[in-house]
Amino acid sequence: MNNRPPISSTSNVIDSYRKRRQRGNPNIVLILASVFVLGGIGLLVYWLTSTPNNPISNMLATDTLTPTMTFTPTSTSTPTETPTATSTATITATPTFSAPFNYTVQDGDYLQLIAEKFSLGDDGVAKIISLNPFGGANEQTGMPIGIDPATLNILPGQVITIPNQGYELPTATPIPSNLTRGTKIDYTVQAGDTLGGIAALFNSTVDDIMKENKLTDANALFAGQVLVIPVNLVTSTPTRPPTSTPVTPGPGTDAPTVTLTPIN
Repeated sequence: MNNRPPISSTSNVIDSYRKRRQRGNPNIVLILASVFVLGGIGLLVYWLTSTPNNPISNMLATDTLTPTMTFTPTSTSTPTETPTATSTATITATPTFSAPFNYTVQDGDYLQLIAEKFSLGDDGVAKIISLNPFGGANEQTGMPIGIDPATLNILPGQVITIPNQGYELPTATPIPSNLTRGTKIDYTVQAGDTLGGIAALFNSTVDDIMKENKLTDANALFAGQVLVIPVNLVTSTPTRPPTSTPVTPGPGTDAPTVTLTPIN
């Protein structure tokens, strides 16, 4: 028994295959066309939405509200000028000492200024010199030792002794009568001294005092100056007391008037 299909059946199969191919070609074309259309639509949409000022964006855009900033005025206080307090000069009291004390000379100091600073009186310079006998210069520092009465120079940094306000200049000691003629003693010139008065005080002479101290002007004396006095060069003449003329009290006179007659 022959199982092969008839020849007509084979032809039918071939015809069916051809028909399917003919039906499949339009489907492929349709798919491709659809792809291109969709791609074109996508590109168009992308272009319309991505470019600035595109029509779609303008149609879909909504007005963006711009925030309005409202400034609230702040009350700013104007600073008031604060008056500057004027400092009142403070008066520095000069310390009072009960005994002589050391003082370091400052720039610009001189003896009269120091005497006024510590209220030492008219003879303050003489008082300072009397407490600072001159002894040359210090070998190590070069600073003067004491005060040279001939120059009255003082240097910044020099330490000198200042008398207290109650300090009194030493008074002249009476010359012992047994001193040998021409004995030399030191004397510190006091305020108001004259060379003639000093000579009379020590039974000396003006010429001998000037020669001993190499003085050229008898009037060029100053308080605190130390002189070398040769004593007992002349015999002291006793001075008679002033004479008085008694007056007999009269009517209306309470006390006698005494007339003093100086002896030259």
